[in-house]
Amino acid sequence: MVPTVLVFAGLDPGGGAGLAADIAAIGALGGHALPVATALTVQDNNRVHEVQPVDAGLVLRQADALVDSFGIDAVKIGIPGSRENAAVIARLLRRLRATDPHLPVVLDPVLASGHGDALGKGNAIAALAELLPLATVLVPNLPEAAALGALPCEHVLVTGGHGEGDVVVNRWLQGGVEQRSWRLPRLPHSYHGSGCTLAAAIAARLALGDPMAQALEHAQDYCHQTLAHAFRIAPGQRIPRRILQPH
Repeated sequence: MVPTVLVFAGLDPGGGAGLAADIAAIGALGGHALPVATALTVQDNNRVHEVQPVDAGLVLRQADALVDSFGIDAVKIGIPGSRENAAVIARLLRRLRATDPHLPVVLDPVLASGHGDALGKGNAIAALAELLPLATVLVPNLPEAAALGALPCEHVLVTGGHGEGDVVVNRWLQGGVEQRSWRLPRLPHSYHGSGCTLAAAIAARLALGDPMAQALEHAQDYCHQTLAHAFRIAPGQRIPRRILQPH
């Protein structure tokens, strides 16, 4: 059986981030994405111009139809779009955990686009509050980790792409204690959807049955390769090449 990842994220019409990124990354790593749209967006590869959250009832109905038909091996959450959407996702997670207490949940706590554009209605941190304690692993970048403060998740991978210098340092914390760090060469461009790619890859590896350390290792290696082979479709940010070509 191909492992499944239930995905909650926004639709990026440019195909660089959100659901498009998640579907490609999960598929590339051997899983199957079950995508639930939380928001419709107006954006290109550089800026988010408008976000329209999907009605919370429709988000729940999308997810219910999938949960009723498929086994769920992991969950990946991007932007909820609104606090109401976060609440219905949280209720669904509690329901799933009632039958599978160890269901992996990967949360990418996106607070804004790379240019600071809002990605939902209302306060982004408040929208995530109910989801944070339900996450198995949180994948914030440095600004997100600083904005969120104390993180009530067992595992946190703080990514260093927003830092400076020639090396990107990603740090894995468990229970607030650093377990390991990874040092990756900083690549020369900016990328649209890199955080989505990494979080989706972690979810796929956990769905495949990897222990956490192995999932984080494999997902970071895959994500770095997608960025190293990223392509340009318009001026500005490049698109990670999630379907890597065999050499």
